[in-house]
Amino acid sequence: MPIETVRISKSGKDQLATLKRRTKIPTWNVLCRWGFCISVAEPSPPHAYRGESEYPIEMTWKTFTGEHDGLYLAVLKERCRKDGVDITDENLQAQLRLHIHRGISYLAGDRSLQSIGDLVSMAL
Repeated sequence: MPIETVRISKSGKDQLATLKRRTKIPTWNVLCRWGFCISVAEPSPPHAYRGESEYPIEMTWKTFTGEHDGLYLAVLKERCRKDGVDITDENLQAQLRLHIHRGISYLAGDRSLQSIGDLVSMAL
């Protein structure tokens, strides 16, 4: 299994706390899934950043993906192919982190997002 642990940075944790408060979605994994999906739908690749050295949120891959682990892994691999990123365990881990962080950043920055219904509307 290429990814065992999903790590979220301190700034990501702060953004997730904002999203939890606004949407009333109680779990980080669900919000991280939304963030990932929002990011992979974006045509441009996520920008690499130096990242933070502290990752206060850690969840297992299974917690992040739920029962759809094969689907999330396939989407991540396809996105890596599209972006010209070699599919290695290290790159998959890094790209997953970049996509989750970019997506939750987009969501947290959208002040019109105030409920679960707003997330669903965004998907439609």
